[in-house]
Amino acid sequence: MMSISNNSFAAIAAMFSLLLIFSSMQCHAQLSSTFYDRTCPNALNTIRTSVRQAVSRERRMAASLIRLHFHDCFVQGCDASILLDETPTIVSEKTALPNLGSVRGYGIIEDAKRELEETCPGIVSCADILAVAARDASTLVGGPSWAVKLGRRDPTTASHTLADTDLPGPFDPLNRLISSFACKGLSTRDMVALSGAHSIGQAQCFLFRDRIYGNGTDIDAGFASTRRRQCPKEDQNGNLAPLDLVTPNQLDNNYFKNLRQRKGLLQSDQVLLSGGSTNDIVSEYSNSPRAFASDFAAAMIRMGDISPLTGQNGIIRTVCGSLN
Repeated sequence: MMSISNNSFAAIAAMFSLLLIFSSMQCHAQLSSTFYDRTCPNALNTIRTSVRQAVSRERRMAASLIRLHFHDCFVQGCDASILLDETPTIVSEKTALPNLGSVRGYGIIEDAKRELEETCPGIVSCADILAVAARDASTLVGGPSWAVKLGRRDPTTASHTLADTDLPGPFDPLNRLISSFACKGLSTRDMVALSGAHSIGQAQCFLFRDRIYGNGTDIDAGFASTRRRQCPKEDQNGNLAPLDLVTPNQLDNNYFKNLRQRKGLLQSDQVLLSGGSTNDIVSEYSNSPRAFASDFAAAMIRMGDISPLTGQNGIIRTVCGSLN
């Protein structure tokens, strides 16, 4: 049996460590904000144009695009699996309970994809379009910008089951919200910052009916009375109400000010200020627009890092709703 000297063993161990480091660097280097600079240099402008046109037509679409990215990333990672339509071999995430009848913006992503396929066929993934669209939506309604890391690829599968189980819900208690985000590698601070996206957008009546009729101590009586006008005790489940009455079309820190006044629309909003570990973060963001904007941008970047398909994994779908 051949013997290995201590020096040789040390050299082999050092080489192995370098290979591990290099492999790790390669993995992390696969997503880059400059990924399309050479292969499709106008990609970001093309996406931004589609998003700008959509938001100019309907301001609420900004919230929908951010939410679409979020609902994608929490199921199988940020891979655009949420965009796949139902087929004999695919059970679409679109029909899962958290998405059905509420998630919007699919057509905006398809519009951008169609434009990109004309100028850079087979280059830009639907997953990257979705990530960029969320960033552009934020900036178009006064929210922060950030450098989107690119290079994701698209899957050939979706998971209706995970869409039903992995997405945080509007009735979740604080500990469940924290654990849902932790399972995706996101901190409690990330969770609170990302919840600030509820500074824009609207919610359906059935999602907050129990809260406004429950006479709880965690809701302002005048606020509850106002919301009852458009949300009766029965029927009209789809009636919409802005998540933030004060600046409903502006991505700002007013959401956190609302929580301090017991004016969070959803139970999962108000629970962030319920005497738990998130109280101090809510207070900080309500006092500092800059802190919220900075942390929201950082959290969106981290969310975009959830389990992307890169390299030889996945495909580049020609149409985001179907397989090639």
